[in-house]
Amino acid sequence: MTVLPDNGFSPAADFPNASHEQWQRLVGTVLRKAGKDVPDDAAESMLSTALEDGLATRPLYTAADGVAGTAESTGYPGFAPFTRGGRPEGSAVSGWDVRQRHDRPDPVRANEAVLADLENGVTSVWLSVGAAGVPVSSLGTALEGVYLDLAPVVLDAGADFAPAAHALLRLYEERGVAPEAALGTLGADPLGHAARTGDHAAVDGGMTAAAELARLCAERHPGLRAVVVDAMPYHEAGASPAQELGCSLATGVAWLRALTAAGLPAEAACAQLEFRYAATADQFLTIAKLRAARRLWARVAEVCGVGGAGGAQRQHAVTSPVMMTRRDPWVNMLRTAVASLAAGVGGADAVTVLPFDHALGLPDAFARRIARNTSTILLEESHLGQVIDPAGGSWYVERLTGELAAAAWEQFQDIERAGGQASALRDGLIAERLGATWEGRRKKLATRREPVTGVSEFPLLAEPAVEREPAPAPPSGGLPRVRRDEAYEALRARSDAHLAATGARPRVFLAALGPAAAHTARAAFAANLFQAGGVEPVHEPASVDAASAADAFTASGAAVACICSSDALYAEQAADVAKALKSAGAQQVFLAGRPGEQRETYEQAGVDAFVVAGGDAIAVLSGVLDRIGVA
Repeated sequence: MTVLPDNGFSPAADFPNASHEQWQRLVGTVLRKAGKDVPDDAAESMLSTALEDGLATRPLYTAADGVAGTAESTGYPGFAPFTRGGRPEGSAVSGWDVRQRHDRPDPVRANEAVLADLENGVTSVWLSVGAAGVPVSSLGTALEGVYLDLAPVVLDAGADFAPAAHALLRLYEERGVAPEAALGTLGADPLGHAARTGDHAAVDGGMTAAAELARLCAERHPGLRAVVVDAMPYHEAGASPAQELGCSLATGVAWLRALTAAGLPAEAACAQLEFRYAATADQFLTIAKLRAARRLWARVAEVCGVGGAGGAQRQHAVTSPVMMTRRDPWVNMLRTAVASLAAGVGGADAVTVLPFDHALGLPDAFARRIARNTSTILLEESHLGQVIDPAGGSWYVERLTGELAAAAWEQFQDIERAGGQASALRDGLIAERLGATWEGRRKKLATRREPVTGVSEFPLLAEPAVEREPAPAPPSGGLPRVRRDEAYEALRARSDAHLAATGARPRVFLAALGPAAAHTARAAFAANLFQAGGVEPVHEPASVDAASAADAFTASGAAVACICSSDALYAEQAADVAKALKSAGAQQVFLAGRPGEQRETYEQAGVDAFVVAGGDAIAVLSGVLDRIGVA
């Protein structure tokens, strides 16, 4: 029998409560041992992660941060302010609406894809119609065999929304669908179309036509909504989460003004709107964004005199095109899986998972299958829809929701002070603000502070390209469409062109000095960096001296070189190796790591630049391609 020592501690006793100050003191001690001169009360700030919109993720959240998440402020699911969901049951009855997008312009092939999706788990169809999709006259062909009283149809017709909407209404009538059984959204979105195309002159006429459709839906088709408040044009132009929410609120308010002016009561006007947001792989920001959107819209509805369920925002979440990459597109499956999970947890009513090959053209059957099965796995295997507001009560999520809602309300107020969404778009205020936000993010991408797996981190140059049929050209002329991979994609395209013209990619010779323990880390860092720009690293056995490094460089066929090793070996050999590489014809010599006090010595020996973590990778890689003549 083991006898425990009598140290005054009872295993059956409760653990003593630790105070916030004790935690700060312990963390401060650890940071100081790591060489950080930081007082205890600054420990949290040092460990915080800055987000856009002036927000930050702190390392610790406590019950004090959850005060804003109490029932008095967030309400209950299905009740104002709808932070916890627009319906009391959440997604627990049937899960969210699994909505698949179809852009194929051939109506027969589009119909084949639509039917395949509906037979395999998709519950509604998001169909591109008009100039960038199925011709309006062929809408019936595209929807042949679809049970229109069971499968909601959501139209995306741009400037052709009115004829497309009337074509769909005629289709309901021809197929004997009772007016009250028609489901879906007619997709009127003149403001979003103006944001995409810069065609501001058509906004007033478009909103008048949309108001007529809204009146028709309110009177005869209670299952139909006429208008989409689409925040995707702003997200795709580089908007932060708060800017995306602010633009959607301002657009929603513009619609309330237009619809009530056309004779609809405020509650009926709210019922004609469906809001569309982007879901990204930043799961907590996505969850907080959707929850904040409902809270903010409930406030707008309250001010307009709309109470009860009329203030609940209907949300359609779409996995972000901005995060989708063209290189190593298989990683997009992981990004969209996280984004769709976040959309479901955040309480979206409908979720569209874009196929992993969306950025490459028209998706194939396999990509569409993976997209729809992403939601199916979350709903049927993970049972995510059976939990109402899964994130509710999380101190972090509640705090982030509140902070994001406050930041978004400021954006909304700024737009309203500028005359509303239409004026802010026409006068360039929206474009200017979104451009500034994207410029800040572009710098993080360039320095790899925001890594993109398969593109800026762990690229695979030898991977075969994934080819797809070209998709119809999307509307353009207004706000730009940005992508996280765009700068690296331009570099890789230059490398591809060089490969096609010469039979080989541009190369960099890695002069690895000393044993593996000395050079492996920096050689791996350098190889990763140069491959991100399409520059193939040539790995040779570790060079033991300057002469062998020069010989290996000559044999490699490379035009530039990068010295990789430890600081200690740099001090002994780097200068001689740099001189030898230059003598052997290296057009540019890099050194991986910070030079410290030896900078002048290395530069005099022939080192042209130093590549370090946090450096501007795009500038380095562009310079390399320019130097070796890659057009």
